[in-house]
Amino acid sequence: MELHQLQMLRELGELGSVKAVAETLSVTSSAVSQQISLLQRQVDTPLTRKDGRNLVLTEAGQVLADAGADVINAMAKAHAAIGAYQSDRHGSVSISGFHSAGQALFAPLVSRLAQMRAPSSGAGTDGGRTDGSTDAADDGGTPAGLPGCGAPRVRLSDEDVAQHDFPALCAKYDLVLAHRMDHSPPWPEQQIKVIPLAHEPLDVALAIDHPLAGKETLTPADVVNYPWVTSRSGYSPADVLVAVGAMASMPVNVVHRINDYSTVAALVSTGDVIGLLPRYTSSPALNSGVALRPLAGINTKRRIDLLVRPENLKRESVMMVAKALAEVMAELTGD
Repeated sequence: MELHQLQMLRELGELGSVKAVAETLSVTSSAVSQQISLLQRQVDTPLTRKDGRNLVLTEAGQVLADAGADVINAMAKAHAAIGAYQSDRHGSVSISGFHSAGQALFAPLVSRLAQMRAPSSGAGTDGGRTDGSTDAADDGGTPAGLPGCGAPRVRLSDEDVAQHDFPALCAKYDLVLAHRMDHSPPWPEQQIKVIPLAHEPLDVALAIDHPLAGKETLTPADVVNYPWVTSRSGYSPADVLVAVGAMASMPVNVVHRINDYSTVAALVSTGDVIGLLPRYTSSPALNSGVALRPLAGINTKRRIDLLVRPENLKRESVMMVAKALAEVMAELTGD
C-alpha cells in the first residue's frame, strides 16, 4: 500500500466523490480511480461501492481509510521530527581525526564552539543588561533572548588508518578528517561528499644541529643517504620517502617505522635519524630541538579533507562544525 493511495481513499470517504478528491489533490479523476483500483487489488474485501453516480466507501473501505489516516498522521510526525533534527543547532556531532589532525585541530575546535555557546553581553539591548551582565543560557546553550545562538557539542575520536580506509569511517562518524597524497586515488565522491580543508606539504624534519639544517631547501639527493624514521606503509610520509628513493635512484635506509609524530619529533631531535613531518598539523608535536626544511624536486603535498555522507550535510549542527573546522584550519595555515 502506498501512502498516496491511502490518502485518496481517506479523501474519498470525507468528500464523497472521485471528482471532489481530484479537485482537492490537484490531480485528474482518472488518476484517483486508478490509484484506488490499485489499492483494491491488494485486499480481498471491497473498499468502494456505487451510490448513484458517485463512488463511496464500504464499511471495510472506511476501516482502511481510518487506519490510513493514522499512518498519514504518523508520517507527518516523522517528517516534523526529522526536520527538527536537521535544523537543531545544538545536536551532537561525532568526528574522527587522524592523529596529527586531532592534535592540531581538536582543542581549537572545542574552544571555538565553546565561544559560540557563550552568552554575549549586549549593551542596552533586550537580550543583555546595560551593566554588561547577561541573562542565563537555556539548557541548549542559547542565551535567553538571543534566538539562533549556541553551537553543537562534539564527540571526538582518533582513527589513524591507511588512506584507502578513510571513506568507510563515514559509516561510524558524522565527519571524518582524512588525508591523501596528490597522486593517490581520489575519494569516492559518488558515495561521500568532500570538503577540502588544506593542501599541506610534508617537510624534512632535522635536529637543529644537523649538518643539513643550515640549508633553506633540501633535495632527494641531499637526504637519501641519512637514516630515517618514517610512517608505516600506506601513510603519507612513507609514500613520500618511496618517491625520494626513486628520485635519488637508491634505496632509503629506514630505521624506525612510527606513525605518532610526537615520537618521530623526539627521535629526530636526537640527531640519530631524520624524518618527514607535516608543515602545519605537526606543530603540537614539535620541540625546540627540531627544524623543518622544505623538500624540493618532488611533490610532498597531501590533501586534508572532511569526508561526510550527503544526508549528514542536511543537519545544521554538522554544517556548523564543518565550518568551524575550516576556520580553525585556516588559522593554522595562515590562509
